[in-house]
Amino acid sequence: MSDTLDALRITAADKSDRFSGPGPRRRRRRWPYVLAVLLAAAVAAWAFSPRTFTVTAATVGLAYPSRTLTKLTASGYVVAQRKASLATKATAQLVWLGVEEGSRVQKGQVVARLESADVEASREQARHDMEAARYQIASAEAELADARIHYGRMGKLVTGDYVARSDYDTAEARLKKAAASLSQAKANLKARSEALNQAEAQLTYTDLEAPFDAVVLTKNADVGDIISPLGASSTSKAAVVSIADMGSLAVEVDVSESSLREVAMGEPCEIMLDAIPSERFPGKVHMIVPTADRTKATVLVKVRFDALDPRVLPEMSAKVAFLSRALTPAETTPRLAVPAAAVTTRDGRDAVFVIKDGKALLTPVTLGEPLGDMREVTSGLESGLKVVLSPPDKLASGDAVTLAEG
Repeated sequence: MSDTLDALRITAADKSDRFSGPGPRRRRRRWPYVLAVLLAAAVAAWAFSPRTFTVTAATVGLAYPSRTLTKLTASGYVVAQRKASLATKATAQLVWLGVEEGSRVQKGQVVARLESADVEASREQARHDMEAARYQIASAEAELADARIHYGRMGKLVTGDYVARSDYDTAEARLKKAAASLSQAKANLKARSEALNQAEAQLTYTDLEAPFDAVVLTKNADVGDIISPLGASSTSKAAVVSIADMGSLAVEVDVSESSLREVAMGEPCEIMLDAIPSERFPGKVHMIVPTADRTKATVLVKVRFDALDPRVLPEMSAKVAFLSRALTPAETTPRLAVPAAAVTTRDGRDAVFVIKDGKALLTPVTLGEPLGDMREVTSGLESGLKVVLSPPDKLASGDAVTLAEG
């Protein structure tokens, strides 16, 4: 039994032989190197893996060369300089309306009619009164002729003492009375003639005519409505239609008093309409209204179109760029451009970071002329692409990007 226990006992020499072999010791010494390699690989993977940056973006689009010539911009509206609301001096019911919104009318064209039976009756009465006045004149002339003959006869008789002096005086009074009656009849005829003219004028009030060539902007009343000059009641209308001369369209903008020195009569302008954003319309300063708005500290400036476009309508919102000089034909064409802040220099070349599928891709570009705060791009980009504004120096092609909110 003791021999068996001795055989199982591990001596110090056995321990020394067990841990002094070459294989286990080499494995033990290899672990630090493996850990160092793994750590280096992790650092390299972190360093070279795509990172995420929060950036602001802009869209590649078209820019006009006029940006470099713009001294001042102002906002306003398209306003017809000649417009009218067609109403009447008489109060009557609207019985006929011959136009609607958008209708074109010529000067003198009847666009609506009001009830006129009472006015026509007044005109007929004035006409008959004038006829009666003419008969009164004829009667007075006959009476005057008879009185004149009688007066002449009595003058001869009184000279020969064939009649009394009183008879002669009576004949003279009759002559004067007949002459006065004729004058009164003539005056009455003139008054009746003026009454007829007045009745005919009142009849014209029932026909609403266009005062100039125009387009109907709004229809304010319908057949059956009561039209009143003052529109005093809730059931009456003051105007039937509103019209405007489309040839008189101009843009009215408010210019700050402090910037008014940048505006001069006749200087070139470029008009931009929100309704037609893809086009610019040339114009000129037509008028600087000689008064200021004290509440806004602005002065009203009117800008006329060089050539009117049928798509331009009254009350459209507009912006006006006041230019330092007139544009050349080549400067009226828009050019592809990006914000100057989007352009960066990498490896000695101009480039921009294009955002695609959530990543920033470095894209070399060829630049043209500066266009204000934009740069013309002659090659490398196309309209509609999103580019990074003010790209960070550490941003690399392929890095993930997210757009900053606001």
